[in-house]
Amino acid sequence: MKTKVDKIENTHLATNQIYCGDSSLLLQEIEPNSIALSVWSPPYHVGKEYEANQSYDEWVQLLREVIRHHYSILKPGAFLVINIDDILAFPDPSMPRIQAPNTSKHRSPVTKEQVLEALKENPDFNRRQLAALLNCSEQTIDRRLNGNNIRGGKYSAQTRVKLVGGMIESMAYEAGLYLYDRRVWVKDPAWANSQWHSSSYRAVSEFEHLYFFWKPGETVIDRNRLNKEEWSTWGSRGVWYIPSVRKNDDHVAKFPVELPKRLIKLLTEKNDIVLDCFMGSGTTAVAALETNRNYIGIDKEQKYVELANKNIEIALIQLNQPQFEF
Repeated sequence: MKTKVDKIENTHLATNQIYCGDSSLLLQEIEPNSIALSVWSPPYHVGKEYEANQSYDEWVQLLREVIRHHYSILKPGAFLVINIDDILAFPDPSMPRIQAPNTSKHRSPVTKEQVLEALKENPDFNRRQLAALLNCSEQTIDRRLNGNNIRGGKYSAQTRVKLVGGMIESMAYEAGLYLYDRRVWVKDPAWANSQWHSSSYRAVSEFEHLYFFWKPGETVIDRNRLNKEEWSTWGSRGVWYIPSVRKNDDHVAKFPVELPKRLIKLLTEKNDIVLDCFMGSGTTAVAALETNRNYIGIDKEQKYVELANKNIEIALIQLNQPQFEF
């Protein structure tokens, strides 16, 4: 399969291939009005390896550019569906650096108030003398006086929580696309045993959002795409319960194949073209093959292009289909 694109005048990206490169550039090489559904999950800008050296402003600009280029390539009446966690936290130097002592994890019962009272009564005592007086370690004295658990790290910028949905809605609207629907993907309690949630009052993320953006045009509503049970259990429901991927050994941010498969079955017809411009391990392409659709994939990492092609080959074998030849 082809993995890179050579710029050729008056040609468009072929279907059933994964391309390596910048999505904001390669989207411009897709045939106009050809994509029946674009479904993807962008980088979340939370420090993954493939996000290295990318600033928050650069991340926002990437999303804006990618969304902007969808207007020309989507069929009239077609959809762009973005899977993203609606609430994300980013380092923000302008945020107040607030101490957040976690008293439930203190190994010593000595409190900050006790240290301050001892220091008030003995203003000339150093840290070692205060520790001896209160029968605790010098480290405890230092921690109670100076703190070491500022959210985001003692010497790092404080983290700021932001809502993403409104931001991508504005980007889509600027591109000529309209918010059509929002669904919630509830993952299983895979994080139930994580200790991360005990360090603050923030909840562990157990669900993500699917934002549907519509390109103006005639949208055919065909309930025959799903059977009766599918319509009743998820086709017409706002909350989707789909177990998360249990093993991210080959890619750090995979979604289950059931997620894009539902969107493909709900919003497209057989032989339509499905796009994923952050293809990763190839999940959307596999879902397209399993539902008799075509696909176009893009990823900036060559190793993930190769991984996606490998997973596609496995899927084709399991489906007893011949390999595509180009």
